[in-house]
Amino acid sequence: MPLDTLAPGLALADDQRARCSWCMASPLYQHYHDHEWGFPVHEDRRLFEKICLEGFQAGLSWLTILNKRESFRAAFAQFDAQQVAQFGAEDVQRLLADAGIVRHRGKIEAVINNAQRLAELQREFGSFDAYLWRFAPAPASRPERITLEAVRQMGVAPEAVALSKDLKKRGWKFVGPTTVYAFMQAMGMVNDHLHGCHVRDGRPA
Repeated sequence: MPLDTLAPGLALADDQRARCSWCMASPLYQHYHDHEWGFPVHEDRRLFEKICLEGFQAGLSWLTILNKRESFRAAFAQFDAQQVAQFGAEDVQRLLADAGIVRHRGKIEAVINNAQRLAELQREFGSFDAYLWRFAPAPASRPERITLEAVRQMGVAPEAVALSKDLKKRGWKFVGPTTVYAFMQAMGMVNDHLHGCHVRDGRPA
């Protein structure tokens, strides 16, 4: 595809395929874009990992978090929520000393708190997955074409605001609307790959 025919927000990688331009900083970022971002996730452990990492991302770049993801997994018991829910003060100190992750006390304590709250959701709804997908936006509420301008105009979806509000009511931390919408994008509740991106073109809209 000639460079001058690319829509705003798209870029060509070395393989000459168009991608959302935000992923062009590294091969790891491109792999994440091509194989994870925007693909539906239904497994509770993976969902818990994604919402925790989105919380850590607040105020930072996602690439920073992605580069540290394996260290986060090692530090937080592969995001096994049952194990994380048992973390105590010694674990918090261990994590604050771990240079492989983001050493932010509030975010670390939020993950432990949220692991405990997750168990409550699982008891009530059967799974985290069942709870979350109740907030999926109706297809009719989404733009007909996902362009850079459409994404900018959308802002934070009302469903993300609703999910954020409900999670906070249930005691979750670091789940503001912006973080929650980024989570919805990452776990495939919404598909915000731009039209013209080879990933979007290769799967249902």
